[in-house]
Amino acid sequence: MSASSRRGVDVGALVEQARDGSPRAVARLVSMVEDASPALREVAATLAPHTGHAYVVGLTGSPGVGKSTSTNALVGAVRARGLRVGVLAVDPSSPFSGGALLGDRVRMQEHATDAGVFIRSMASRGHLGGLSWGTPQAIRVLDGAGCDVILVETVGVGQAEIEIASLADTTIVLLAPGMGDGIQAAKAGILEIADVFVVNKADRDGAQSTVRDLQGMLGLGGRYADDAHWRPPIVKTVAARNEGVDDVLAAIDAHRAWLEKTGGLRSRRRERAAREVEAIAVAALRARIGDLRGGVALDSLADQILDGKLDPYAAADALLAETSD
Repeated sequence: MSASSRRGVDVGALVEQARDGSPRAVARLVSMVEDASPALREVAATLAPHTGHAYVVGLTGSPGVGKSTSTNALVGAVRARGLRVGVLAVDPSSPFSGGALLGDRVRMQEHATDAGVFIRSMASRGHLGGLSWGTPQAIRVLDGAGCDVILVETVGVGQAEIEIASLADTTIVLLAPGMGDGIQAAKAGILEIADVFVVNKADRDGAQSTVRDLQGMLGLGGRYADDAHWRPPIVKTVAARNEGVDDVLAAIDAHRAWLEKTGGLRSRRRERAAREVEAIAVAALRARIGDLRGGVALDSLADQILDGKLDPYAAADALLAETSD
C-alpha cells in the first residue's frame, strides 16, 4: 500500500478518474498542488506517463485589455474543434485572505457545464511573475488529465511579470487602444516574449495606431529579417463579440507549425522541464536551510562573517555542505 493510500488518498484511482473526465478528480489534484500535499510526489509520478501532449497557450497583458473575455472566446473556438480545454486563471491574491478573487470563473460561466472544459482560478499569493508558484505542476495535472489545449491567463504584465513565456508553447500578449500599451510593451520588455500580439477592442478609436506602433517596434533592429526568427503576427479582435478569434487561433496554429518545423517546440518544453526541476530543487534546498535557521551551524557561520574570519561565499559553501549531509 502506498503512503498516500495510508493517508486516505488513492492517487492512482484519482488520476484515472481525472483521465476519464471527472472534473472533481482534476480539481482535487490541482488542490493537492496548491496545498503542496505530501502525496504530490506520487501524483507527479503517476501522471508522468500521460503528460507531454497538451499545447500550452499563455495570455498576458495589462489589466483592462480583456484577457478573461479573450480567454473565454478562445475556449469556445477550441471546443468547436472538439478538443478538451483546460483553463488556469491566475487571480491576484486577496490581501486579507490570500485567496484568489475568482473573477475569471465568474466571467466564464457559459462553459461551466461543458464536460470538455475545466476552469480553475489559482491565487498568485504574492508570487512575482504573474503566476502562482504551483502553475507548472497544475499544467502537468491538466496535461495528464487529457486536456488537448491549456490556456493560462496571468495576473497582468509588468517588469517582473513575464514568467508566462517560460511556461507556454505560444505566448499571446494582449493590448488595447487608448491605454498607451504600445509604449508600455516596449518598457515592460514584452516585445521579446510575445509570439502573437492581439489588439483587442479593435472597434475603438486608435486601434490601427496601436497596430502601427507595434509594427514599428517589431521592425527595429532587423531581428525578424530571416526565417530563423518567428515574427509575431498582430491580430485585431473584438473578443466581446467573438470577432477575430478564429484569426487568433490561426496565428497559434501557424506558430505551432513553425515551432515543430524548427525543433523549437521540444526546445521550449525541455527548458520548461529544466526550470521546473530547478524550482523544485531550490525549494527543497530552501526548506533544508530553513531547518538550519537559528541553529548552531548557521549562527556560527554568521558570527564568523561578522568577526571577519569567513567571507559569505565560503560560509555559503559550508552551509551547502551542511544541508547535503
